[in-house]
Amino acid sequence: MHRHIWYDATKIFVAGEWRSPEGGRQLPLENPSTGEEIGSIARGTPADIDAAVRAAEAARDGTWGRMSATERGRVLARIGQLVEARADDLAVIEATDVGKPLGQARADALALARYMEFYAGAADKLMGETIPYLEGYTVYTLREAHGVTGHIIPWNYPMQIIGRSVGAALAAGNACVLKPAEEACLTALAFAALAEEAGLPAGALGVVPGLGEEAGAALAAHPGVQHISFTGSVAVGRLVQKAAAENVVPVTLELGGKSPQIVFEDADLDAALPYLVGACIQNAGQTCSAASRVLIQRPIYERLLDRMADSFNGMVSAPAMADANLGPLISARQKQIVEGYIARGADLRLAGRGRIAEDAPKGGHYVPATLFADVPPDHPLAREEIFGPVQVAIPFDTEDEAVAIANGTGYGLVASIWTENGARQMRLARRLRAGQVFVNNYGAGGGVELPFGGTGLSGHGREKGFEALYGFTTLKTVAARHG
Repeated sequence: MHRHIWYDATKIFVAGEWRSPEGGRQLPLENPSTGEEIGSIARGTPADIDAAVRAAEAARDGTWGRMSATERGRVLARIGQLVEARADDLAVIEATDVGKPLGQARADALALARYMEFYAGAADKLMGETIPYLEGYTVYTLREAHGVTGHIIPWNYPMQIIGRSVGAALAAGNACVLKPAEEACLTALAFAALAEEAGLPAGALGVVPGLGEEAGAALAAHPGVQHISFTGSVAVGRLVQKAAAENVVPVTLELGGKSPQIVFEDADLDAALPYLVGACIQNAGQTCSAASRVLIQRPIYERLLDRMADSFNGMVSAPAMADANLGPLISARQKQIVEGYIARGADLRLAGRGRIAEDAPKGGHYVPATLFADVPPDHPLAREEIFGPVQVAIPFDTEDEAVAIANGTGYGLVASIWTENGARQMRLARRLRAGQVFVNNYGAGGGVELPFGGTGLSGHGREKGFEALYGFTTLKTVAARHG
């Protein structure tokens, strides 16, 4: 299923060409909905990464680097239009590859198109400024591309993360080398083909699938890369940052979270309920910003918990193409990890649990949506990122207690506050340690324009919006003395 006229998953994409990887080795491609092997993908090597970086350097010094910002924007706009035109095809590819419900996969394809549209419009609006200085001087700043940027992305949202990292880097004038996750790289390859069709010059984007410890490590350590963007686990993020440090290049790290939603007794529970549950189980909980903790003020605790439990009890896990509430997890290993966490909750109060569809293939990696109640804030299920459809409910009494619990993990990615008290909204928005804080909502509909990133174990740097463009540039100051 993974061979298409517009791309070939058994190849890498370097210098505008589809090539076999060095040595011709392949990795098995699995459908998470069935557990069956359905083909293979290229196993890129350090030599392949080097070839992609060299091609990117040539593009940076050649056609792509000499292109005006306006024309770069037009190329990105054409890419976005092609992505939107092929959204249904991309959704099927992503659903099959990742296991997410088809509707969610299509939303990701449209989000990718929107990212390209946004950065297309922003490409020629990345401006410097003049600085008042001494008499006889004119001082101004320029924002210039780093040069070659490396992008190591995970398997859970390939299309969205391509949009917010590669899209921004290209708009700023960089040439990009992309190493997608070996578990899910098909839409990255499809994107490369569409970019080529849209007129992106050869070498401006290279895509090299492969193992993290081989291709990924080679990209992070390559001396020809001037900036690394990594999304993934804390453990691997540390390795990427150490490798980049040897070359003294900046790194953007987005490393996940343990995001809380805080519900006060004056909250509109009807409005909150879909967000409280949906923000946890989307993509089967395999989301860096998943709202896996719900903190509920004690006067409404049992009432809201009952409603959440009803929602969880109605959740169905099924194959991606069934477009149910949840699809499978990405792999047997991830399923084992999540089931291990659920087992660690054996001493907790099980408040709600969904079901696996009766016709779901036995080899698929399904875990039902699971809600635990009365979870101590220091319990592993309340502190560690599970990356599965598991949510914990924690009661609290006071505002100070809620803030202490919410800030009580090493992560700081996203938080949400549900209250009608305007002063409390403002207080908590400042007190919560998170890169994004939402008031009476969660996620703001994706928000391509909204800077995204975290603090602490959630990483540093920002993606999305104009902040991403700033991160993919370096600032030069020019001071001209003219008398």
